[in-house]
Amino acid sequence: MSWCRVQTHEDKHESNNLSITIMAKKDPTDLSVEEKLKTLYQLQTTLSSIDDKKALRGELPLEVQDLEDEIEGLNIRIEKIQNEIADFQNAVTQKKHEITDAQISVDRYKTQLEDVKNNREYDTLTKEIEFQTLEIELCTKKIKEAAIKIEECNQDLAKAQATKADRQADHDEKRNELDEIMQETREEEEKLKEKAKELETKIESRLLTSFKRIRKNARNGLGIVYVQRDACGGCFNKIPPQRQLDIKIHKKIIVCEYCGRIMIDPELAGVKTDKPATDEKPKRAKRTIRKTTKKAEEEKTTVEEA
Repeated sequence: MSWCRVQTHEDKHESNNLSITIMAKKDPTDLSVEEKLKTLYQLQTTLSSIDDKKALRGELPLEVQDLEDEIEGLNIRIEKIQNEIADFQNAVTQKKHEITDAQISVDRYKTQLEDVKNNREYDTLTKEIEFQTLEIELCTKKIKEAAIKIEECNQDLAKAQATKADRQADHDEKRNELDEIMQETREEEEKLKEKAKELETKIESRLLTSFKRIRKNARNGLGIVYVQRDACGGCFNKIPPQRQLDIKIHKKIIVCEYCGRIMIDPELAGVKTDKPATDEKPKRAKRTIRKTTKKAEEEKTTVEEA
């Protein structure tokens, strides 16, 4: 019997633990509107903190990216110039070979001229010699033009390499600066990202998608804002009293009709707002009509007695 009692006690303990875990893993769709708004605002605060950490970097990430793109473009340009130089050098080599072949042909035709037997053979060899001589002149001209192009390409190559060296120095400097800033904020940013992921699991997917879309389209990255002085905390347009009442009772999710941001009551968001000071009505001056009438009556009676 004692063993049975212990067993039942353990079963109760396990069932309690099971119920606690079930409550902890509550379905996001089963959350109340108040809980959804609280979780959304916590997520917004966490994401805003991440944005603040990123803002510390300023324009450095964009500058580094621009320099990397420029360096990549310079590398492509340098490679293209080097390929052009190689093509011109190959063309020069080919033309030199053609000149050599043409010169051999000229020498051979000149040798054959000594053994011609008729005018027809002489004219044919003479034309061949002239043609090969023109080929030599043309190839020589092409070689000179290629040499000029190679010189121009070498100048462009030197400029591109100098520009790349300058950009690489700027990139290294800004990259080191960015790495130092990121090193300082990396741990905090990673913690905030983990917290944001955890909060996202507590929000139903449809609401989370809408929140991210609103936040992406918003200029300041705010997808949920609280009411400030009877106005939207995002676009600062006035909110009608009835809509403010709907926001305070937390019965449904209300969005701003002007900017589309989700609205939350300041008390629910845990934000203390200064209540607008009511204008005190000026105190009216006491009327002294009664006193003046009393004085007039007293003077009248004294005159009659006299």
